[in-house]
Amino acid sequence: MNERNPYAPPIARVSDVVPANSSGVVAPVFFAVSMLKYVVMSIATFGLYQLYWFYMNWKLIKERESTDIQPFWRAVFAVFFCYQCFSRIREYQHPAVAVARLPVGALATCWIILTLLWRLPDPYWWPSALSFLVILPVQRRANQINSIVAPDHDRNNRLTWLNWVCVALFGLLVLLAIVGSLLPEEYTIEGTVDRGQL
Repeated sequence: MNERNPYAPPIARVSDVVPANSSGVVAPVFFAVSMLKYVVMSIATFGLYQLYWFYMNWKLIKERESTDIQPFWRAVFAVFFCYQCFSRIREYQHPAVAVARLPVGALATCWIILTLLWRLPDPYWWPSALSFLVILPVQRRANQINSIVAPDHDRNNRLTWLNWVCVALFGLLVLLAIVGSLLPEEYTIEGTVDRGQL
């Protein structure tokens, strides 16, 4: 006779438990940021915001899954861990969240290639500035999940004063980089030094 053991642990699959904050509002599952803010911050910081994006997502994943991963290092070495991050977002399971057909392999490959192009000389490194576009479909998926699982969460769609400071400082550097790459070589410091040595 095969009877079920009433003291056995449950074998049914349980979806991720999303913790609530002190006010009782369910926290977002992944990093919440509006698409517009993500684009603005990525362009203004010349891609550094993407590292922050990876850090925040890994931090939330660590808290939710209770793993011993190091979000900071996973963000710094995002070229090695971007596929895993994209996969976690695509494969998140919840009864109300539809299955996504997000091509994480292709997205991760494109992001890695575009990110590594910054090592090329002028002007061939400029396509690396477009790497933020690859993360857009992943962020769209993260926002959909957050909206369903934590409908009252902060959408993070406004620029804070710290965001404005970053936009101002990094925006100036981006502008100088663009101007510097478009100037003829004789107007650059290297060109001046070379001509002085002749």
